Amino acid sequence: QAQLVESGGGLVQPGGSLTLSCTTSGFTFRIYNMSWYRQVPGKERELVAWISPDRSNTTYADSVKGRFTISRNNYRDTLSLQMNNLKPEDTGVYYCHADRLSTFVYWGQGTQVTVSA
Repeated sequence: QAQLVESGGGLVQPGGSLTLSCTTSGFTFRIYNMSWYRQVPGKERELVAWISPDRSNTTYADSVKGRFTISRNNYRDTLSLQMNNLKPEDTGVYYCHADRLSTFVYWGQGTQVTVSA
């Protein structure tokens, strides 16, 4: 069965950096679109960043463009999110997401990121 395990979250001051990682198993990682989502209490889960299976395409939410970078390693079946110049509004639970043809969809359990002085 598919497993996605996020790590790297924590408490950071505004302007700081964090790198989130997602370790996966149980599915053919290299053929899946991969994404990072985040959710804050009372709001819907929102797409933060997306990367295509071959790494040729990426997209970002407008709020994180120029600050966040999504990457993947198709040999190690891992997904990463480098987050720089973090802002308080980046606070939330970050989820790793795998999708193929909108039919096979998997989620991680989430990792908390808190940006606060």
